[in-house]
Amino acid sequence: MFLVGPMGAGKTTIGKLLAKQLGRTFVDSDWYIESQTGADIAWIFAKEGEAGFRERETRAIDELTQAPQIVLATGGGAVLAAENREFLRQRGIVVYLNAPVDVQMARTSKDKSRPLLQQPNPRKILQDLYSIRDPLYRQVAHIIMPTGHTYPRHMVSQLMQQLNAFFDCTDTTPKDNKE
Repeated sequence: MFLVGPMGAGKTTIGKLLAKQLGRTFVDSDWYIESQTGADIAWIFAKEGEAGFRERETRAIDELTQAPQIVLATGGGAVLAAENREFLRQRGIVVYLNAPVDVQMARTSKDKSRPLLQQPNPRKILQDLYSIRDPLYRQVAHIIMPTGHTYPRHMVSQLMQQLNAFFDCTDTTPKDNKE
């Protein structure tokens, strides 16, 4: 199970709760990159630029999408690379946590660890990123969940209902014959 969406959508919060509910391991791709490099994302951006970080991210997404029984929270820009979109779409169920820009602003306004928002006008950055990335999130998603309207535990409950419906729709075994 892979979670995609913009920064501030709740991928880490929802991912942890979902992993617990499903009895899986939670992995955040940014944390994974940091653990592999020994450096934080801001430092990687500062030293290698966004292109260097994206190369590291693609390697991480390739590895992590092959790991069994995980719930993976991807970085907001993971969908920018066609290769990442292919890994995600082909190797698991992708849930797009769709957060409006106002929700993103409220959740990220004081967070100094987000290199792309260290600009004079973070709202414009978020709006620009959303307009570019939203179609990519939609392209890769099997399920789209709006965020910012309810508590995380309630959202996980709603997501579990959608997952159950998704699997019922994709299962070729008639419901009457299930054990």
